[in-house]
Amino acid sequence: MTNNFSKLIDIKNALNAKYFEREKEIEAILIALLSKQHMLMIGSPGTAKSALAADLAKIVQGMGYFQWLLTRFSTPEELFGALSLKDLENGVYKRNTANKMPEAHIAFLDEIFKSNSAILNSLLTLINERVFYNNGHPITVPLMSVVGSSNEYPEEGEGLEALFDRFLLRFEVDYIGDDNNFISMMKGNGQNQPLPSLTMEELVNLQFFTEMVSVPDEVYVKLAEVRYHLKDEGIRPSDRRFKQSLSVLKAKALIAQRQHVITDDIVFLENSLWESPDQKELTSNIVRTLAQDTVLRAIENADQEAKEILTNLNQAPSTEASLEAVKKVKVLLSELENLKAKNPTRNVQIQEAIDRVTVIHREIASSVLDPIN
Repeated sequence: MTNNFSKLIDIKNALNAKYFEREKEIEAILIALLSKQHMLMIGSPGTAKSALAADLAKIVQGMGYFQWLLTRFSTPEELFGALSLKDLENGVYKRNTANKMPEAHIAFLDEIFKSNSAILNSLLTLINERVFYNNGHPITVPLMSVVGSSNEYPEEGEGLEALFDRFLLRFEVDYIGDDNNFISMMKGNGQNQPLPSLTMEELVNLQFFTEMVSVPDEVYVKLAEVRYHLKDEGIRPSDRRFKQSLSVLKAKALIAQRQHVITDDIVFLENSLWESPDQKELTSNIVRTLAQDTVLRAIENADQEAKEILTNLNQAPSTEASLEAVKKVKVLLSELENLKAKNPTRNVQIQEAIDRVTVIHREIASSVLDPIN
């Protein structure tokens, strides 16, 4: 399994080497695939949206991939397959779904918001429930993720709110900003980058291990806090969206090669918890402000305070100052022990901090036993 994790990192690095300034989108599309969620990319043509999805499909050997450009006049046949004439002669209304969306593991739908009423209901059911009704019979489809693309957000009143809501991950994609990256792109740097491979079995295993990632209570508490502050600003993501976001956090942790989610992972949900584009910036500010890793901050503060205690003692050494410093460091160690008890998934990291502070404690204690003349 360790080999699968390393392959995941290799894939991420290879795609980052090929596509300039797409680090967030590359991480997101990998997270979407691992969590079996859907991703939306909003941006102008020519920003590598479809190329990124196609390359990901090439990387996973044996993956069924479907790509289509939707228009206002797109028909069900284009997405779901033509009706079988032979079956139609017998009064059976059955579609031939070979090489169409119902048989794909990943689908890229360009201009997704051009979806019309003729295809919308079937598309929603397929995306949300992974079910396609063929001749009235529900068929479970192998679909893992849909990557939708559009040049613009849907307008209000177009009846596309439900479709927009199906995409848990939403990203705005812009043209390359940095001049050096632009020149590298123009020169074709990275285009011959060899892409690693992953089998379907390895992908399914990674998806399984994603589900097994644990979510500590502190993360649930932090999500409730985020929800409260969003609600206070009139932003009300659904309970379903919050529930689905857990799978995203687990995938985020897995990519970081962790077996548990940390509160810092919640920052990624700035791309998920807003309802309309005008809420995007405020949602990001709230999520980023609240999604601080309190354990990491506590460790950093303890490290810094212990070093300051030692520095101050060295600058003005005395037996009295040493005794006072010992008391202060003991308090820090006690706080770290309490932190460790409350955060069992972070024991290793907290113990390392305890060990560092203990070294300082011993150094100060030795000055008490061997006081400065």
